[in-house]
Amino acid sequence: MRVIAGRFKGRRLFSPRFAGVRPTSDRLKETLFNVIGARVEGAAVLDAFAGSGAVGIEALSRGAADVTFIEHNPRARALIRRNLAHCGVTSGYAIVGVALPDAVRRLERARFDLIFLDPPYESEGLEPALGRLAGLVEPSGLLVLEHARRRPVPESAATLVQVRRLRVGEGAVALYASGESHDRE
Repeated sequence: MRVIAGRFKGRRLFSPRFAGVRPTSDRLKETLFNVIGARVEGAAVLDAFAGSGAVGIEALSRGAADVTFIEHNPRARALIRRNLAHCGVTSGYAIVGVALPDAVRRLERARFDLIFLDPPYESEGLEPALGRLAGLVEPSGLLVLEHARRRPVPESAATLVQVRRLRVGEGAVALYASGESHDRE
C-alpha cells in the first residue's frame, strides 16, 4: 500500500495487521484519483470508514486543503495517526473516533467537496449511510462509495444521484452528485 501521486508519492503506508479493515487497493485508488483529480486540489475532504487512512492521505498528498477521517475502530485510528506521522503530516486533518451516525451529527454544520465512503463490503444499509452523508456534500461536491463489484448499490439516496461507476478487480466505486447540480451539467 503506497501513496500514488503528489507530495508523498511513493511513500509506503503501514497496513493493518488486524481484522476489520480492508484497505483500498492501489489500483482502484489510482483509477479513482485519475477520474476525480481536478477536484482534489484545495478540497475539504471527508474519509468515512477511513481504515488505514490511505484514501485521505492520498487526497492530502494531491493538495486537499484538509481531511476529516471518521473511524470508529481504535486500532485503525492509531494506524491512521501512524501513517500521517510517517508522511510528515502535522496539520490539515482531524480524526473523529465515533460511529458514522454520531460523526454526521457532530459534523452537521460542515460541508465537504469530496466524501469517500468505504464501509465493509458486507455491511447492510448503504442507503441510510448515503442519506446521512448527503447533507454534508457541497452542492458542487461528490460522494464516492467504494463497494464490492458484485454488490448492487442505490442509484440515488436523499439528494444524491449516481453519476458514474468504475470497476477495478473485485472492487468498484459509485460516484454521486447532487441531483440539482447534476441536472445543470
